[in-house]
Amino acid sequence: MNTQLPKLRIAVLFGGRSGEHEVSLASAQSVLSVLDPEKYEVFQVGITHAGAWLTGDRARDCMEKGDTEGLLPCTILPDASRPGLYVLREGTFELLTGLDVVFPVLHGTYGEDGTLQGLLEMADLAYVGAGVTGSSVGMDKGVFKDVMRAIGIPTVESVILLRSEIEKDTEVALKHAESVAAYPLFVKPANLGSSVGITKCNSRADLGEGLMEAAAYDRRVLVERGVDAREIEVSVLGNDAPKASVPGEVLPSREFYSYESKYVDGTSGLLIPAPLSPEMAEKIRSLAVQAYRAIDCAGMARVDFFVEKRTDAIYLNEINTIPGFTSISMYPKLWEASGIPYAELVDKLVELAVERKAQRDRTERRFRRTA
Repeated sequence: MNTQLPKLRIAVLFGGRSGEHEVSLASAQSVLSVLDPEKYEVFQVGITHAGAWLTGDRARDCMEKGDTEGLLPCTILPDASRPGLYVLREGTFELLTGLDVVFPVLHGTYGEDGTLQGLLEMADLAYVGAGVTGSSVGMDKGVFKDVMRAIGIPTVESVILLRSEIEKDTEVALKHAESVAAYPLFVKPANLGSSVGITKCNSRADLGEGLMEAAAYDRRVLVERGVDAREIEVSVLGNDAPKASVPGEVLPSREFYSYESKYVDGTSGLLIPAPLSPEMAEKIRSLAVQAYRAIDCAGMARVDFFVEKRTDAIYLNEINTIPGFTSISMYPKLWEASGIPYAELVDKLVELAVERKAQRDRTERRFRRTA
């Protein structure tokens, strides 16, 4: 008797309309490499910089090479009565396959910010990672810091400036930014990750350039006090009962943990576990879980902290609801050090997606009249 379970049909989404497009392709390569073909039937879905959805057996490789000629246009419809992956043939969308799980490996805007998650909720599909609320709050650094302050988790002093404010009166914007603290200041796009668009500013000239750089990537710009700090990161895994990994420490090879040191030259060092006292390590892990639960995260997130070198004060920096999954990424490395190898971690994320969908399916969708 053949007792083998049917394969789960998984669509892995990557690329996207974001400054983190290339990072997503790198992460997707790692995820695709460990999805067991005995367990999963995998469908690759690449999203171009222009927002076109394309599918094919080697979609990721084709997108990396810039040769998408042989790929098929595809989509997921926001229609709960017709869940699945559709391809466009002769002007008509046809069902290619039903889907059991969608695995977004889309960093940044239109992938990590709740927009895609809203589509997948409308389509009634299970998906890996946080839902609409957790994704959108986690993505916007300004809103996330406000939530952390509201629940008593310390964050570095900061302000949000709008692109329109910067363009309307740069002098006023500069003064507003400088009200945060003395230099150095850090300027960041509020809704982006992977250190894209971040500038360390040691003077007003730097600040002016930093504001324009960040505003190119987002209409909301975060300015925060520079802290001479150690950079500590924790991976969190789970739905209603999340757990935190051992903490790790980033040793930047440049002035800060830049895009280049993360993904281009890979020169930054990682200390796993981080050299922390047991009490501090446990405090950071506890804060990570508290932050995760506060914004209703699910599946996974990497939570980043600053530990000020002079005072040992702990500041929560940000949360990443779709953290990097490249071979040098901290999220899987921390879980590997905590006893969960990469392939097992990916399997667990798929299980958590199915579990979260089962919880969602228990929600009553019709009003029940009482006698």
